[in-house]
Amino acid sequence: MTLTQVPGPGAQLHTAKPVIGLAVGRGTGPEVADVFEQVLGALTARHPHGVAIERSPRLYHSYVSLRAERDVARIRALTAEDADHYERFCRTRAGQGTEAIFRTAINAQSLYLVRQRLRTVKVDLLTDAGRSLLLVRDQAQGFYTGDNRHRPGEVTRTMTFSQEITEAVITYGLRRAQHEWPDGHLDRIVMAYKFHLLDGALDAWVSELADRLGIRIDLFQPDTVNRNLITHGLPDRTLIVAGNEWADIMHVMLLDRFGSDRQENRCTENVCLDPGLAGLVEYQTVHGSADDLAGQDRVNPVATIRAAALVAERHAGCPGAVRATEQALRTLDARGVHTPDIGGRHSTTAVVDALLDLLDVPEADGTPKDAALLGGS
Repeated sequence: MTLTQVPGPGAQLHTAKPVIGLAVGRGTGPEVADVFEQVLGALTARHPHGVAIERSPRLYHSYVSLRAERDVARIRALTAEDADHYERFCRTRAGQGTEAIFRTAINAQSLYLVRQRLRTVKVDLLTDAGRSLLLVRDQAQGFYTGDNRHRPGEVTRTMTFSQEITEAVITYGLRRAQHEWPDGHLDRIVMAYKFHLLDGALDAWVSELADRLGIRIDLFQPDTVNRNLITHGLPDRTLIVAGNEWADIMHVMLLDRFGSDRQENRCTENVCLDPGLAGLVEYQTVHGSADDLAGQDRVNPVATIRAAALVAERHAGCPGAVRATEQALRTLDARGVHTPDIGGRHSTTAVVDALLDLLDVPEADGTPKDAALLGGS
């Protein structure tokens, strides 16, 4: 399959001095944020105009910090306040030209309220033995989104699926596939949704879009996708657009089965498809807030380090930042410099300091590498 009919992203304007957003949650969030600032500062030290970090003034709740309130009404109120504040922060930063935000873990309901409003997709490229799979997770609709209505002893959760959002998610996935595989060749497009629950509506929307674009899209139940992956292994050049209910559960299995890194060491990106945000990209670690480790200098910094490298290269005009960072991480791995969660005995600070000592920071030219290819709706 050759993708020649998918519309491309719009051009973005870049300022001379990149401004990166930073949003911090409770738990180990402050420690993770410090790692991000430290590593990004080192990677962008040779940037001709400098790089600024704009930190959100609010410290957002984790689920553990909310549970300490011990009152459902209070938890709901704080959840809504966090969601409203973080949405405003994202929209404000995007309106002022920021392309990227790094966010530490925050309470899931607050986060998914924002993802629904900003029409967000999460992107993971999985590779194994020269084969690759692009996973685009639909965070803009489905069970993970929605509002809760409470009655004594009962919670009703209401969610929405729409043709508009479904088409936006698929179209972004196709465009991202073009970016990941520039020769335009894509073997297969698979969708993993529990579509039998939607009275045929999702099937109809997908068929209509496929006919309009002149492509084939295979819509499957999640268990069918699982069986195919188990039976046939990692397919090459396959785009999977998935409901987040399936993708969230399957992510750790996909990483384990197809030889990618552990979740604790991975970062990922969330792309906002809301037209008003010009493709703002939010980076995060895959691990959660780890409240039980807060203040102990034991949180694994590798995912945060990788996020800083991606931001430096893609949004701050520092080509080679990812390569230099991965080379340093390989050296640390060979030397056994790890935090306790992956069998090591080093503190967060010790791992970061060792990495910074190894970093061979490339020259920066101030031109973002490919930010315009990542966002847009």
